[in-house]
Amino acid sequence: MKKKSITLIHGEFKDEFFDGLKKQKLKQVFVCEGRPTLKSSKHAVKALQKRKILPTVITDNMAGFLFYKGYVKEVNVAYQQKDKNGILAQIGSLVLSVLASAHKVPVKGHTAQTHLDLLDHSGSLHRFNGKKVIDKNVKTFVPLVEWVDCKYISQVE
Repeated sequence: MKKKSITLIHGEFKDEFFDGLKKQKLKQVFVCEGRPTLKSSKHAVKALQKRKILPTVITDNMAGFLFYKGYVKEVNVAYQQKDKNGILAQIGSLVLSVLASAHKVPVKGHTAQTHLDLLDHSGSLHRFNGKKVIDKNVKTFVPLVEWVDCKYISQVE
């Protein structure tokens, strides 16, 4: 893998975003898994494959490693709201943006295809990918979106 060679995406993007990646002639894109539901990565994988772009799904920890090794050239996050102070994006966007800032990698915000609730009340932490991981009587707290300050965002479309 070459330094500054990876385009990293996080969130549920509109079709136009994926069409733009195709126009850039990207051969591979790294996709953050999008826990707890994995919905955004499932959507991205299908959209990328449809455009003959190879998706590689990664965990948050792997994203940190890729930054550490200097492989990430660009981060794209899907947001559901914006204002002059920043964007409201899927959970995980802030840590990616902070890592990108620390490693001098641009972060681009793109309009999300869907809007997420602030919190997940479905008990998604009790099960993962259809398998029970903790007892349903254990209380869980699952934020689905977070604020990313404009100081971390290079461009908002």
